[in-house]
Amino acid sequence: MTLPAPLHVLNEGLAFLLEVAALAVLAWWGWGSAGATASRLLLAVAAPAVAAVLWGLFAAPKARIPLPTAGVLTVKALVFGAAAVALHTLGRGEAAVVLAVVAAANTVLATLDRNALMHRRA
Repeated sequence: MTLPAPLHVLNEGLAFLLEVAALAVLAWWGWGSAGATASRLLLAVAAPAVAAVLWGLFAAPKARIPLPTAGVLTVKALVFGAAAVALHTLGRGEAAVVLAVVAAANTVLATLDRNALMHRRA
């Protein structure tokens, strides 16, 4: 299934916004999950940094270490799952569900679209 060009662009834009939102949520969780200011700051920086490094190494379109589709989907599930769990622990259960559902739908569409494009080129 190849998405029409306008929907492809919209889905890719949504993917970027979801990725940024996941990093922001992880930073928010880090800041809210520790007592001392130094610990809060460390977690607020470290949590999104770990997610960003994982994403850049394995899940980004130009990942340093290309993985098969299943590996990329695993990394995306870990990052978006961590963000959803973080939202839930912050008392934002409904937002956690919305993030998880929208991220899953976006990832499915992007994966189907990307695979269709790759098969068309082959």
